[in-house]
Amino acid sequence: MSEVSKYIHQFPEEVQEILNKIRNIILDEVPNAEERISYAMPAFFLNKKPLVYFAGYKNHIGFYATPNGHEEFAQEFSNYKQGKGSVQFALNEEIPYDLILKVVKFRKKSLIKKIDKY
Repeated sequence: MSEVSKYIHQFPEEVQEILNKIRNIILDEVPNAEERISYAMPAFFLNKKPLVYFAGYKNHIGFYATPNGHEEFAQEFSNYKQGKGSVQFALNEEIPYDLILKVVKFRKKSLIKKIDKY
């Protein structure tokens, strides 16, 4: 079992389903992303650069798309509680999977452009 699978497995089943769905969205969109635990949460890297992170908490899912994902989606994220470089999706509300996919696509594109510059 991978470290990310172990991380997800520690949560209640309902939360595991959400975390696995987010994980699958990321891996379906960026199948060559490197998956690992970083900062004690699931992290995905593309070309050794951070793509996105996510984490489960008691009442929400934390989603981290730094450095530019939060700036790019500031308006869409404004409906959710935020911290520095994070957005919180409450577990008692619908998880915005479509928005997560949009952010992952944006981060992927920005990282590929960055690599193309070199």
